[in-house]
Amino acid sequence: MGGSSPRLALFAAAAIALAGCGQTARSQLSGTATDSPGASAEASPRTSEEPLALEGRYERVIAGVLPSIVQITTTNGLGSGVVYDSSGHIVTNAHVVGRATRFEVTLATGGAPRAAKLVEAFALGDLAVIKVDDPTGLKPAVFGDSGRLRVGQIVLAMGNPLGLSGSVTDGIVSALGRTVSEPTEGESPGATITGAVQTSAAINPGNSGGALVNLSGEVIGIPTLTAVNPELGGGQAPGIGFAIPSNTATDITRQIIKNGKVTNTHRAALGVTVQTVIGSGGQPSGVGVVRVTPGGGADRAGIRSGDVIVSINGTPTPTSQALSEILATLNPGDQAKVEVLRPDGSTSTIAVPLSELPGG
Repeated sequence: MGGSSPRLALFAAAAIALAGCGQTARSQLSGTATDSPGASAEASPRTSEEPLALEGRYERVIAGVLPSIVQITTTNGLGSGVVYDSSGHIVTNAHVVGRATRFEVTLATGGAPRAAKLVEAFALGDLAVIKVDDPTGLKPAVFGDSGRLRVGQIVLAMGNPLGLSGSVTDGIVSALGRTVSEPTEGESPGATITGAVQTSAAINPGNSGGALVNLSGEVIGIPTLTAVNPELGGGQAPGIGFAIPSNTATDITRQIIKNGKVTNTHRAALGVTVQTVIGSGGQPSGVGVVRVTPGGGADRAGIRSGDVIVSINGTPTPTSQALSEILATLNPGDQAKVEVLRPDGSTSTIAVPLSELPGG
């Protein structure tokens, strides 16, 4: 990210928080034991070659992928990036590039820093594409299919944590399909990330924008957030990190390279501008409608400025972040049941057709 101070955001499902980690699979290695009638329940003894085989697999993957990982330096901090193609395009996090448009890119294999410029940032999904002026010798990474990931797969996180270029940590895929939100502060765009890959591989400041890699040497995620525990003074929660799935990252990257911007966000929108409303007890009590987009779904359904959205499809929306997280799980073209509190104190539940959230 731009800068070194951590960023926090609530993660309601686990009662923890999240911090951005910028310092500012088709095959897998597995062993299966099959029980059959009459078979011994005693586990087969491990041979001395098994740990060496796994170690060799790690070494080959690291040697193959690390040359595709770069360090991105701005005037405010540093982060990581992944070489996308031989033309010099690099995918990273939007919070790594921040407001900068020019960067220095350093390869994990060494050499002088190379100048790069911003192609486009997609703040809604915390992704960005930059392009190196001189792409000579860049090695594009191989991106895998994150839709084929399974919990328990071994993964490696590669990047530049704390400025330590070419660092690698290991862990497993801990969970899939998480919806997590970043805070809106500093260089963070406050993105809501859908379908996030949760991993136990250590993710530290500077890892943002790097690669989460399977043991086939495929990039299956972009490390973006790490969890912190507010009950422990905001200290980092070990073994809880989140990555943007590779299928999302490659889709957004392709759109940016082809069109210079994101033309299809795949995100649902109500067609309103909102802000969190604080109740008489000092706690968030709903999402106030500040502006209704003319001709949008909310406008056609009868939602007006001054209404307060209190739930979507029966799920409470006490804050604008909660609203964003619910909408992130829906699709353009869906119909949502929106409960609103009117200025006169009455409530109504309105069916609203969802449109597509613009990319800009």
